[in-house]
Amino acid sequence: MIPPVPDADPDETSQIAWPAARRGRLQSSGESSVVDESAGTAPVKNGDTRRSKTPPGKSNLTTWDLITLSISMAGAQMAWTVELGYGTPFLLGLGLSEHLTSLVWLAGPISGLVAQPIIGALSDSSSSKYRRRFWIMLSTAALVISTLTLAYCKELAAFFVDLAAVGDGDWTEKRADRVSSTSIGFAIVSFYVLDFALNGLQASLRNLLLDAAPPGQLNAGNAWHGRMTNAGNIVGYGFGFLPLEELPIIRLLGGDQFRKFCIICIVILVATVCITCYCHEEQERPKVRRQQGRMRDVFNGIYAAITNLPRPIRRVCYVQLCAFMGWFPFLFYATTYMGQIMAYEQNKEPDPDEATRKGEFAMLIYSVVGVLAGTILPHLATRDRRLMAHKADVDGNAEISRIRATVRQWRVEAAQRGRELHLPVMPFLLRNIWTGALLFFSFLTFSTFFISTVFQATVFISLVGICWAVAMWVPFAIVMEMLKEPPPSRPVPDTRRPLHARNLSTPSHHPNSGERQPLIRRRSFDEYDINADEDVPNAPLPGGTVLGIHNLAIVMPQFIVALVTSAIFRIVDGGNTPGFAKDENTYLGKNGVAWVLRFAGVCTLFGALLARRVPPTTTEKAMRRRLGEMKLLGEESNP
Repeated sequence: MIPPVPDADPDETSQIAWPAARRGRLQSSGESSVVDESAGTAPVKNGDTRRSKTPPGKSNLTTWDLITLSISMAGAQMAWTVELGYGTPFLLGLGLSEHLTSLVWLAGPISGLVAQPIIGALSDSSSSKYRRRFWIMLSTAALVISTLTLAYCKELAAFFVDLAAVGDGDWTEKRADRVSSTSIGFAIVSFYVLDFALNGLQASLRNLLLDAAPPGQLNAGNAWHGRMTNAGNIVGYGFGFLPLEELPIIRLLGGDQFRKFCIICIVILVATVCITCYCHEEQERPKVRRQQGRMRDVFNGIYAAITNLPRPIRRVCYVQLCAFMGWFPFLFYATTYMGQIMAYEQNKEPDPDEATRKGEFAMLIYSVVGVLAGTILPHLATRDRRLMAHKADVDGNAEISRIRATVRQWRVEAAQRGRELHLPVMPFLLRNIWTGALLFFSFLTFSTFFISTVFQATVFISLVGICWAVAMWVPFAIVMEMLKEPPPSRPVPDTRRPLHARNLSTPSHHPNSGERQPLIRRRSFDEYDINADEDVPNAPLPGGTVLGIHNLAIVMPQFIVALVTSAIFRIVDGGNTPGFAKDENTYLGKNGVAWVLRFAGVCTLFGALLARRVPPTTTEKAMRRRLGEMKLLGEESNP
């Protein structure tokens, strides 16, 4: 058995290949050691970790660094639960009609279409070492103001109405109507600000991860982002079940459960954002002289990024279009589906509050499953350190010589123990994990044909958490790895007759080969790693802008889903249910949500097919090439 690397990090998710190690910026060393995982980290004394002196994005991060870098996603997701869990009941309680409430929720896709690309482009164009953290702090400030406004909406409305001296006193109907309309106005504006700020915050946090993490740790960083997102859901939905008015300090705030929950979210959000901004620094960039106006440059940059988007990233966006045409129906109607199943099982209209609690409980378990899956599944993609680039790999010949010496050493050690030579195993490709999650989601949604009890529906919703953990991790990891480590320039096509890879590995095909000449040639593997139809960018891509474009592929399906689901509800539940008057029941006799979920499963099936077209990342290609070279060398007889 091959002994493990002695300096391996105990956290397997941080044992990821670093393809940038082969670049000229790394110095050659006499020993073939793996790139130091602790590079750039100051010595630890008395449990304190000092800030790294190595430029961000070039030194590997510890597990604690990954936690502090992603913890703000938990705070941001808690702010989302304010809107997702309490938004609609809060607006209806203020007196807003259901029709206008649906218009308020257009803030989500609109803010996603506008905020993320523009903020990404603005931060990309900045040379300041606070270019990402500035938008993080600004978005957090906007979130605090909008959430506080929601928490004290009625009190603020009453203050401004009294300030304008509307009505003769508190008892007049004119004043009460004005207070009600003013509070609705405050709430609508606050929810729009909250949506734009949340999109800006999440975009900036992902941009900071792209800048701070080295290429090989983007996979682990996005895995931690997914874990923190689901952890925020757990905390948010968990507080929804707690009687906050009985807590010692929170009860002093007064007001209802919604106000107390808003204050808790603000405290946690500010604390997590401060941790991220304090623990991670950015590198100042050289200033670039601009000829046009700043905003014109920004929009030109967005347009150029869209038109010149590399084909691999474009394919990821195509998959996201199909995937989130499946995700939005689930996220919007999962709790409603629980109510319809309750009505079917009890054969009567269930209590609305009980149906809502059942749905929120299922979503809570779904979040717990998502955290567990986000902790376990990244180990399937753990990159074996023995397949990583080494410090001594200053060029291709040096890498092959090291691999040859390593395989010989493994063969000798295996012979001494009387065992066969066992080479490292290639981990699961990210696209394969993504494909499997999409297929599993389709399988679960099609299982709604057989679900008839609340318990079965709870199991269904809970298992979807596995797919959500992958959705919050894999596509972002793929895009960021492609941004951080674009594939090398495509070689000039060779018109000569191709030779077998095994023949290319023998010295007889190289007339100038000597004893020190490497046995394996790059062409024997690289020609299969780079597809002929892949677009290779000639210049570095603006990371924040591309991530914003990627977010467009996530939010655009929301408009399509709104139209399709409306048509499905009209067809399935549009007529009168036998024995019941139209619109008399909310859940009983309704089955539209089940068909909406089945439509979602069909969309993710197409997404799974498109996911097969996403190429492996640069890191995965390099690992696969090194493993192939090891296998060829392992087939040789002992010298």
